[in-house]
Amino acid sequence: MSKLFSPIKLGPLDLPNRIVIAPMCQYSAQDGFPTDWHTIHLGHLALSGAALLIIEATAVEPEGRITADDLGIWSDEHVAALEPVIAAMRRYAPIKIAMQLGHAGRKASSEVPWEGGANVPVGHARGWQTVAPSALPHAEGETVPVALDRAGLQRVKDSFVAAARRADALGLDAIEIHGAHGYLLHQFLSPLANQRDDEYGGSLENRMRFPLEVFQAIRAAVSGEMVVGMRISASDWVEGGWDVEQSAVLAKELDKLGCQFIHVSSGGVSPRQQIPLSPGYQIDFAARIKGEVAMPVIGVGLITEPKHAEAIVQDGQADMVALARAMLYDPRWPWHAAAELGATVTAPPQYWRSQPREHKNLFGDTRLGQR
Repeated sequence: MSKLFSPIKLGPLDLPNRIVIAPMCQYSAQDGFPTDWHTIHLGHLALSGAALLIIEATAVEPEGRITADDLGIWSDEHVAALEPVIAAMRRYAPIKIAMQLGHAGRKASSEVPWEGGANVPVGHARGWQTVAPSALPHAEGETVPVALDRAGLQRVKDSFVAAARRADALGLDAIEIHGAHGYLLHQFLSPLANQRDDEYGGSLENRMRFPLEVFQAIRAAVSGEMVVGMRISASDWVEGGWDVEQSAVLAKELDKLGCQFIHVSSGGVSPRQQIPLSPGYQIDFAARIKGEVAMPVIGVGLITEPKHAEAIVQDGQADMVALARAMLYDPRWPWHAAAELGATVTAPPQYWRSQPREHKNLFGDTRLGQR
């Protein structure tokens, strides 16, 4: 029996399999508002058969966007605009829906990837002043961020909390706090980006303080039915930076605070990173974290083959497997994985006729008309 297609719980949330659609920025919003692209993009991913879909990094304040075209949830008007998108997914797909809440920090004010992704300077129509733990740019020649003072820290924390409450009001199933890929909360964790001399910098305990405060504030602000987890970068892939041993300490602290899942990625905080890309290159990090915590661990990173995903969960390296680019390339990846692994997967009845004859039980329903 396939373990990839066995059920699992994230807190109170029951999931029918262990496939996650990782958050993928689309850079297709207008002033933070979703466009028709989001309805199309999220709609077809919702029909994939995966158990959990995580909506792309959604900015908690305008200055926290990676680009001017990022999705946002810093106002009630953004909630109203997202409601029909979420309602359409709910109407036609049983998939559970999460949202990743993020703040880009010093990596904000960038151009979209297909325009090069470069830093956009202050004063440009698509640029703005960035903030960070310390006044250190992400790369030489980029905008020098303003170091957050106490009032700034409180504003950012309040923005995360307000965004979480809006996500809760939307009726979402889970929130993923973005603590990875070189964005603001990761910047606090990494000594490469955080050179503060107050209680939020220096020691590991101090560098973890702000991300943990944000988690606690969000957990306290949302309903008990809302699952709250965090995505982390387990390594900066730079000597002297954040690493998996520090990540294990952070994970244990999150576990104590009631974190309900941890999504283990890596990199993003420094252009000096040296990442040895290969299928499943981050899974060893997930396995290391899994050995330290009770909460479910999501593994991710160039996982494209069903048998590889199955082996990861069978071997106990991670509890769930997330796919991103592979899911864009093949939005029916879970169907194909179920067929290969001899499992069943949920599909809308409008698509039942597509079931291959050699996999006649793929969709787990015998009411497949021949007309």
